[in-house]
Amino acid sequence: MIIEHIKSTTVITQEKLTLAKFVSRLNEVYDEFSNNNLVINLFSLASLKASDLKEFALLSEKHKTNNHSFVLVIDAVPYEDIPDALTVAPTLQEAHDVIEMEEIERDLGI
Repeated sequence: MIIEHIKSTTVITQEKLTLAKFVSRLNEVYDEFSNNNLVINLFSLASLKASDLKEFALLSEKHKTNNHSFVLVIDAVPYEDIPDALTVAPTLQEAHDVIEMEEIERDLGI
């Protein structure tokens, strides 16, 4: 797990752990990042399926309830298969763009 801090955003990259271990570890350290926007980079998981993304649904909901963005970066899953509760971007740049738009919406009360 690689962790980078960029302004008010934390980017966590899955590298060598299995998805189950990664999600477990992410939940263990969540409090350290709970006040930042989160980008979860899953780009290294080319075999990821839409059903695997459900592992992140509770964490995403919890994070969004606290008025922070939660974006998964992955391009291996067709967009139409992604659960509605999750925000997904195909690249890190687009994930940062989504966060910027969500911050503007929160500032405007939208």
